[in-house]
Amino acid sequence: MRIVRPMLVLVALGLAAPLAFADQPAAGSNAATSRPQRPTMRDFMGLNVHTVAFKPDLYKPICRLLRDYHPIDWDFGSDSSRPTTFPLAANGVDWSQLYGVWTTSGYEVDACLMFDKLKADRWKNSARDARAYGEAFARYFGPSGKHPWVSSAEVGNEPSEYSEVQYRDVFRSMADGLRAGDPKMKIVTCAMATGKVDAWSKPLTAIDGLHDRCDVLNIHRYPFKDAWPTWHRSFPEDPSIPFLKSIQDLIDWRKAHAPGKPVWLTEFGYDSATKPPPANGPWKDWVGVSDREQAQYIVRSFLVLSAMDIDRAFLYFFNDQDEPQLHGASGITRNYHPKPSFYAISHLYRTLGDYYFSRAVIQSPGGLYCFEYRNRSTSERIYVAWLPTAGAKPARKSLPLDTSSSKHIYRAERMPTTAAGLTDAGAERVEWTITPQGLELEVSESPVFLWAH
Repeated sequence: MRIVRPMLVLVALGLAAPLAFADQPAAGSNAATSRPQRPTMRDFMGLNVHTVAFKPDLYKPICRLLRDYHPIDWDFGSDSSRPTTFPLAANGVDWSQLYGVWTTSGYEVDACLMFDKLKADRWKNSARDARAYGEAFARYFGPSGKHPWVSSAEVGNEPSEYSEVQYRDVFRSMADGLRAGDPKMKIVTCAMATGKVDAWSKPLTAIDGLHDRCDVLNIHRYPFKDAWPTWHRSFPEDPSIPFLKSIQDLIDWRKAHAPGKPVWLTEFGYDSATKPPPANGPWKDWVGVSDREQAQYIVRSFLVLSAMDIDRAFLYFFNDQDEPQLHGASGITRNYHPKPSFYAISHLYRTLGDYYFSRAVIQSPGGLYCFEYRNRSTSERIYVAWLPTAGAKPARKSLPLDTSSSKHIYRAERMPTTAAGLTDAGAERVEWTITPQGLELEVSESPVFLWAH
């Protein structure tokens, strides 16, 4: 099914907002699998952005990992055989003023090399031109060169207009070019999926025999409860939706067919608008979440995803213009003014940035979640507890921590949704009591963070 996508600032730049919807079986268990070295949240949390519209200073509190939508036709215009002139694109964009500034500001950049607007039959010679472009891009921007501004490159975003065979041909050629240009640049697939794929993902058979040409497997997933016409999204832990299960399916495939290959979730997110949907037209039945729910669900998504065997998760999107339609209100800022989610994610990043997921103390769907995060360089631990539900009232719960762990808790505060909540004076403190059953406190759908020595 073809989806008409909302036009944000991307309209003027010739891009449409991304979409991924999985037609997968109902979600099952998403139990974490062990791995020797889990990433810290600083190396896990990422944000989807777009070139000239992104304001690097504004989003510094959110993350250090950026995923940029980079249309390759900007670089060579309408002629795929035209040699590139980096850092200048054919349309006049100066990548040194974007990627150069971003990396100087402390960000790490993943460039999604998009060829959606370049039809498969529009390449002069796809094998030759895709390879030449990949080599030129990696040679100029790769981590080994004079301008180490891009650490990884994705071969396509959601190339829905390309058949599996057409994508395979472009992937092979561009990956070969990227590898030749800079072997240190990570090569990432487009959005892929197991089983029956939707129009915006490619089946894993598209890279059969080409696993040596990619360093990372990529997936896009949104927590949809319903498809058209509402596009209603549920809370991330909802066992009735395929959000977590479809990611776990790719993890399981990776274990069986490409052991050790990292998996990145490069798109997930929630729409929240202040305006009602239009009375008529394709978005009249659209259903978003509230600003508060967006904040809760994004933070909880990062938490549950960190417990899975994936290496990075990139949130879609950085900014919106308050459009009540699919992907039209996914920003954590609205017209560059922070939403509650901006403050909630800032708190998560600041609090857990140097910590990695250690274990699930309790993970009861519909009941209670409590995860433990550890700091590699100190003995500090942080526990995060919340109700994995939507619309439930806060409740007094007992966290099944052992007596020793309970006695070492020295601070507890709830996820903030305002700038004031990020300050010591404005943070919502949470009281707790140590009981024979563990540590008792009030838990809600906004996670509580507990510090322990």
